[in-house]
Amino acid sequence: MRASEGDQLVVHGRTVGHHDRTAKVLKVLGDDGNPPFRVKFDDDGHEAVVSPGPDTVVRHHMEAGGA
Repeated sequence: MRASEGDQLVVHGRTVGHHDRTAKVLKVLGDDGNPPFRVKFDDDGHEAVVSPGPDTVVRHHMEAGGA
């Protein structure tokens, strides 16, 4: 999984009753766009360092903005 600063991570809820969460990539800490990433979650503003699992997808900022 590769991401750039400004991309969005979508973490899918893994159990019934857990909703998807989105987070903006603030900084890429790995080499060549690889995890871990410092992110800020959209729903509560919490910042964390994450190494996303298979339940996460990247929305690249170019795709989201249509540019």
